[in-house]
Amino acid sequence: MTYRVLKLVLSLLAYALLRPQVTGRTNVPRSGPVILASNHLSFIDSLLIPIVAPRHVTFLAKAEYFTGRGLKGRLSRWFFTKMGHIPVQRDDPRAGQRSLEDALSVLTHGGAFGIYPEGTRSRDGKLHPGRTGVAWLALAGHAPVVPVAVRGTDKVQPVGARLPRIHRVQVHFGRPIDPSRQLTSGARPAQARRELTDEVMASIHRLSGQELAA
Repeated sequence: MTYRVLKLVLSLLAYALLRPQVTGRTNVPRSGPVILASNHLSFIDSLLIPIVAPRHVTFLAKAEYFTGRGLKGRLSRWFFTKMGHIPVQRDDPRAGQRSLEDALSVLTHGGAFGIYPEGTRSRDGKLHPGRTGVAWLALAGHAPVVPVAVRGTDKVQPVGARLPRIHRVQVHFGRPIDPSRQLTSGARPAQARRELTDEVMASIHRLSGQELAA
């Protein structure tokens, strides 16, 4: 089964069960490198965003999804491989840098890469400060950043829940943020990354309406 067929099947299920409200799809460039930077409320975010995005989006996925045994392990490996996600070893001390290098490879080949600047799923529903990896990617890959906000996915799979629930969700794609200003500003690299990250997070905040974490 190809990616397009799998996406079609998942789309039919998602629209039947979750009835996603999607806005701003035209803000996602149809070609060329682009980063989709989203808030993160649930495991299903990495499934929902590629389903509703107008192009193939690659995410990182923990290596355990690719190495499980038995029928469940084979199904998991097949699914995440077909979705085009990249395995990452979380217990590897160099995992963070390798993840960025893998993501940069996607961008240099003209692909779309999905990232959660907060670094992990929000456990309290608040929007936490962004890490500068998203800006490093944008600056190194000369790629625009499309801010994304998901809403309601935490109700589909609340923290600690084993099975998903039916609940309507929303996905909002914001206007692309061009990193060229930081590239030409003459600012020190660390300062440029921080400024761009803060700009991305401010846009996500406007789209999501989440309370900001202290």
